[in-house]
Parts: sequence; structure tokens; C-alpha cells
Amino acid sequence: MMHRRTFLADLSGLALGALLAQDGGLRADEDPHWTPPDGRPHHPPRAKSVIWIFLSGGYSHLETFDPKPALNRYAGKTFEQVPYPNPLKSPLHDKRSRSVVAEEFNVRDKYAIVFPLQVGFRKYGQSGIEVSDWLPHIGRCADDLCLVRNMYTTDNDHAAENQMHNGRHRLDEPQPSVGSWIHYGLGRLSDNLPQFVVLGGPSRPDTRASIESLYLGSQHAGVPLALDPTNPLPNARRPGDVLAREQRHEFDLINRLNHLAAAESPRDQALRARLESYELAFRMQTAVPEALALPGETEETRRLYGMDQTATQVAGQRLLAARRLVERGVRFVQVYPTAYGTWDAHRNLRDSHARMCGAIDQPVAGLLTDLKRRGLDEEVVVVFCTEFGRTPGLEQRAGGRDGRDHHPHGFTIWLAGAGVKKGHVHGSTDELGFHAEDPGHYVTDLHATVLHLLGLDLRRLEVPGRRRLAVDHGEAIRDVLA
Repeated sequence: MMHRRTFLADLSGLALGALLAQDGGLRADEDPHWTPPDGRPHHPPRAKSVIWIFLSGGYSHLETFDPKPALNRYAGKTFEQVPYPNPLKSPLHDKRSRSVVAEEFNVRDKYAIVFPLQVGFRKYGQSGIEVSDWLPHIGRCADDLCLVRNMYTTDNDHAAENQMHNGRHRLDEPQPSVGSWIHYGLGRLSDNLPQFVVLGGPSRPDTRASIESLYLGSQHAGVPLALDPTNPLPNARRPGDVLAREQRHEFDLINRLNHLAAAESPRDQALRARLESYELAFRMQTAVPEALALPGETEETRRLYGMDQTATQVAGQRLLAARRLVERGVRFVQVYPTAYGTWDAHRNLRDSHARMCGAIDQPVAGLLTDLKRRGLDEEVVVVFCTEFGRTPGLEQRAGGRDGRDHHPHGFTIWLAGAGVKKGHVHGSTDELGFHAEDPGHYVTDLHATVLHLLGLDLRRLEVPGRRRLAVDHGEAIRDVLA
């Protein structure tokens, strides 16, 4: 840990300017007529905050939210033997897919033997939405859900995890993540907590892009928090040999030095925002432990999230923490209820998905129930998503007999809460669950939808010198809006 005297020295004079330049806080080549967002929404918002639940590895849409009876009816037959158009020959296949390896070597999404459903489904609630038997708790929330069954992405490997969050294929230039754009575009709801918090991930360097802010400036990146009561703020805990009063004096001195630097660049709003982040770090040392103090919840609430059971404890803790954070003014909470890649079902899908669904079913339903009874469902939009679906065909690599491979061509996500329809299903995949039927929605349509609910238009958040493509902006999915 850096000694506090060294820390003070490094922040003084030219060292401060160098640090800010590295962090993206200084952009001298900006358009002099351009000003950054003022924190106000572009149109009246329907939501204040977002809880973004991401399941890493790619859950099967076919065994969760998009039942396809034809898979049972024609199990074991090839796509050429069923009475539907062969999805491998559809023009959508190449239009919406981009393999990193040469196409002649790409076999990941081209399995042609129909693999039957590994679980049953039942209809729930007045909406009659069909949900997997592995997800009975979420099923009982069906009348509060808004399913989107025609999502697609273009990467057929796990870099699609980043793509779900930043909208770019790994062969393209990366872009800031959806949480960073929201942080960049809107003002604070709390002066004591970061506005973009991450719980449970990303756990690998190659998935860090899912919370990065890049050219927006590091102050807009996701802040990972730990649910360790002894150290909820990794890398930001006050040293044991430093009194709170001493640290306050140090931050006061740093603040004075910062303002001297800011006085030299009074119009540099990015510099001002970066300087404010240092003060936020001090306030977080008190606010974060209180926000993550889960033992302060009632026993009934902890049971609601499944924290009394080993299988659901981790997901329950993270989702309850997410509720506490939005309740205290965090704008965007990105939650990983399960570990990296654990939904990747190349083998033994039946057992692995049954286990993974069991780990998140009650905690996710508990979150929806808790938000609703507290009235937070009128302020918070919940997104439940993954990086891609699973192939309707049996994965046959290495003699596979009981799994599905990665499937970017069509999958299901859902939203719930503020500003979205309840008990509604938007879109579909074809009879075999292969292609998202037109109009299919690329991942940035989900981004645009969430930003729209928060009162933002991505096209109005352009940064000079960083012109984005039309696909980066996406289009809000109007049919899901209440």
C-alpha cells in the first residue's frame, strides 16, 4: 500500500496533470464549442436507476424463456428433415454472424441434428407467459416481466460478454460500456456513493471491457465493490495506522492542490469531474460499508433472497446489495449473480442448467418482490441478460451427446420495473429457436431502451473526435415501453 506522504507528493504539481492525462481527464484537442453533458435528461425519464443482472456463459433461451415444442417433435432429425426452412441456409445466418476464425473452420453454430428440450415449461399468471420448470420463482413473477425473445449478437464466442455491454465485436474498436454512458450522461443521485457499481465481477482481465469507460474518462468506469464486511472497498480502505481525522486533513490538502490546478483550466469540465472523484473516494469510506451492511436487513428479507440456503446465498447477497445501493442513490448496478462462464453448457446441459437455475431463481424473484413492495419498481428498471443463447442443434464436437454450443443468432432477455410493460412478450425466434425473427434486436437496442427509460438519447452524447456508428446507438424497443 502506498505511504500517504508519497500519495500526497504524487498528487502535487505536474504529477497531478500527468495522472489526469493518463486517466483521460484532459482532452486538449476537444472542440472549443462542445460542452459535456450537464447531468439533465434529454426527455422526461421513466426510471431513476438500473439493476443490470448478467449471467455469464450464455444461458439457453430454449430451456429458460423460449420453449420450442418442435425440438421435441423432431428430436434426432436433421434440419433438412424437418418441415421448416433450414436455418443454416437462411440469409440471416451470415448477415448477423461474424466468426473470428475463417468461416470454413467455423462449426460452432452449425450443428444440424435437432436436440430436444431438456426441461418442461408451464404457463404462469394472467399473462400466461411460459417459463421453464427450473425457474418456478421467476415464473410466479411472470405478470411483472417483459420478455424480448428476438435478441441477437454477432460474436459466437465469449467475447460476446463484452459485446453485450459495449456493443462492439471483439475485432472492432472497443467502446464505453452501457453503464459508463449512463454515468456520463446523468447527474448524481448521491454525493457519497459511486454512480456505477459492479458486484461479483468481472473476474478476468479479458472481461474488464464490460465496465470500462475508455475515452469518456476513468471517473465514469464501473467501481467494483466487495461484500466482504471487513473490506468492502478494495484498494480504497483507510490504512490502519491513519486516523480518520488525519486522513481528512490529507484530503483537504489534496483538495486545495486540486483547485489550484483547476484554476489554471477553469473551463475544463472533465478536469473538474476528475478532481471531484478524489473527494468522493473519501466519502465512500463511510457510505459504502453502510450501504452493504446486509446483516441490518430483517431475517424475512434475507430469506426472501435465499440467503439462508447455501445454493442461493451468493446470488441473494449480491442482489440484496444491489437493492440497497439503488435505494441509496446509485444510478447503475451491474450484478454478476454467478461466476464467469458457469452457464456455458457444452456438456450435460440438463444437470448444469438445473443447478444454475436453482442458484439464481429465488434470489432474482426475491429482488423483484422486494422492489415491488417498497415501491422501487416505479423507479428502478431491472434487466436480466446473458451474452448469447444455445444452439437448437446438438453440439457434436468431441463426441458431444447432451449439450448445446454458443448461439448468437437468437436469444431471450427480459426487463421489469419502471417504464416497461408487465406480462408482455415482444418478438420471437423461428420454430426451431434458431433465428431472431424480424425485426431482430441487436444488443445496442437494449442499451438504447434502457437509456430511453432514464431520459437519455445516445446520439446526443457524442464526444468530439469519437464519432460512433449507427449500430452503436441502437434503437429503443418501443413495444416494451409502458
